[in-house]
Amino acid sequence: MSFQHIEVTPPLLDYIRSVSAPEPEFLQRLREETASDPLARMQITVEQGALMGMLVRISGARRALEIGVFTGYSSISVALALPSDGSLIACDVSEHWTSVARRYWKEAGVENKITLHLRPALETLDELIGKGQAGSFDFAFIDADKVNYDHYYERALILLRQGGLMAIDNVLWHGRVIDPSVQDEDTVALRALNAKLHNDPRVHVCMLPMGDGITLACKV
Repeated sequence: MSFQHIEVTPPLLDYIRSVSAPEPEFLQRLREETASDPLARMQITVEQGALMGMLVRISGARRALEIGVFTGYSSISVALALPSDGSLIACDVSEHWTSVARRYWKEAGVENKITLHLRPALETLDELIGKGQAGSFDFAFIDADKVNYDHYYERALILLRQGGLMAIDNVLWHGRVIDPSVQDEDTVALRALNAKLHNDPRVHVCMLPMGDGITLACKV
């Protein structure tokens, strides 16, 4: 019996990827293109993308919400797993990064499933709620500015149906969440949200040490 996680070394990660479902060639190229940028750390890992796709498939999700697109790896992973008539509302503020995402959405054949809202995500989320779409989404992914994570969480929770699933990225924040000497806004916000989720009776929660940490929250 194991009581702790195995260290995932680069050779072990290579092995994991070699025996997992193959990463689509266009996603590999997207990952490689993004890797050349100084902000490449913002991209999810291959394993996180595979996990989200699996969760969308097994949950039978049809409507999904993404808060933070970056170059599109996560949106493609989710959209590929949605049924042919499924839909993903994607929220971001960067024309630059989403222009990359759009190229790959088209190449992946999922552009018709994705509607991009290029403005502050809170505006889009509030609009969806105001239009009576509460409880109509099956899946949500949060990976945007950390200081607003709690606001995104609360609104996404309203928009999710009962039994709907939310995935929240960067919850371990490179280990800074456990260092009391680190008190910048992003770390404090993530630390507070982690504590809130731990005690939130509205969700069932599971935090996974994958990538930079990802929390899964199922709406009760």
